[in-house]
Amino acid sequence: MAQLAEFDLIHHYFSRPTANVTLGVGDDAALLSPSPGTTLAATNDTLVAGVHFFPATEPFALGWKTLAVNLSDLAAMGAMPRWTLLSLTLPEIDEAWLAAFAAGFYACAEKFSVSLVGGDTTRGPLAFSVTALGEIPAGYGLCRHTAKTGDDVWVSGYPGFAALALQEIEGKITLPDSLRALCQKRLHMPEPRVDLGLALIHLAHAAIDISDGLLNDLAHIARRSALEVKVFRHCLPRLPDGVAREMALTALLAGGDDYELLFTAPPEHRTELAKLAAKLDLPLRRIGEMALPEPDRKPAVRLVDADGKEITWVQGGYEHFIS
Repeated sequence: MAQLAEFDLIHHYFSRPTANVTLGVGDDAALLSPSPGTTLAATNDTLVAGVHFFPATEPFALGWKTLAVNLSDLAAMGAMPRWTLLSLTLPEIDEAWLAAFAAGFYACAEKFSVSLVGGDTTRGPLAFSVTALGEIPAGYGLCRHTAKTGDDVWVSGYPGFAALALQEIEGKITLPDSLRALCQKRLHMPEPRVDLGLALIHLAHAAIDISDGLLNDLAHIARRSALEVKVFRHCLPRLPDGVAREMALTALLAGGDDYELLFTAPPEHRTELAKLAAKLDLPLRRIGEMALPEPDRKPAVRLVDADGKEITWVQGGYEHFIS
């Protein structure tokens, strides 16, 4: 079989009709028309084989996740996803693999009404880079520096399940059959909380998605907002059965790859958030509060018990440049 050239590869696997695009794949740049009255949100993520995913990961799931992690960033800003660009670095051309990867990528794009409008291909160690663009109503948007004193801290969904799947892949634990499929889905095909993010622009003050661990990512909000985050141990999501308590707690607090949303909101929105959870069929749990740090302490995350006593926690989240 003849080897595909670069532009044949792009045309064959990554060129489909696009909506709401003036000019898409096939030129030197895409031409886009943002909706009137919106602010453009832009994000970029790179996934590298052996760092962010195992090279043997099923390509359909990998295509889905490559886009999903970027849509999660847009969700954390309260943005409506619109467009994406994909850059592929491939050690070789495997058409069956590419077909499955493209199918997974487009499955995610179609579910969230995102148009692929450009990108690049090159030869080298397996890696993917995605730029995603979305729209936020002008004057709105969720940030990390806008949490307020007295805000509740909330988390969506099922934090920690992806980390448990990774622990099993690495041979550190054995998950019960009743839990394995759910954990693997959370790891390999995370669901970006787009609908939640869109609703939160009217309810929340600040937000971030969980990519490097719940406590680690909450610390970004603490530092940027110059506030202390008190996380209530007794309010955390229930740990799954069939996994050692300490292992499950570590996955919940420090495991990455969840792509759930952490957000802060004023207490008067609790009823509305409960209704939103029911509407989306998505657990939303109030796990803490924002407070002014004491004069002698820097903004940070404090894990506390039901009596307000601090619980020592030294396990951090994922850091790319710390071994």
